[in-house]
Amino acid sequence: MKYLLDTHLLLWALSRANKLSDAAETLIANLDNELYFSAASIWEISIKSSVGRDDFQVDPTIFRRSLLDNEYRELSITGEHAATVAILPPIHKNPFTRLLIAQAIVEGITLVTVNANLSSYPGPIMKV
Repeated sequence: MKYLLDTHLLLWALSRANKLSDAAETLIANLDNELYFSAASIWEISIKSSVGRDDFQVDPTIFRRSLLDNEYRELSITGEHAATVAILPPIHKNPFTRLLIAQAIVEGITLVTVNANLSSYPGPIMKV
């Protein structure tokens, strides 16, 4: 299966912060799964770390390299992804999260998240 991990899951997975649920740990550890990260997550980390957010204190360049070194696949942002954001209902205000949802819809990849509110969106979304 192909899974796009949301930004918090990516941060927790690489930091080994013991915040992952058992379901998330199992999904990430399964070598049959293809794990993706979005350029939107790197962008979000860059912005939020630069303004001093405590939960985003990581160097985005090193973080991206670590994801690639751990065999995560990078998903670039396309115009189709950006345009798909316009059709999403206004359930969640975070523009990075909305872009991740649009990418999951367009690419047919399941978005894996810790945010229960996202299950109200159309498309392939899994809360762990």
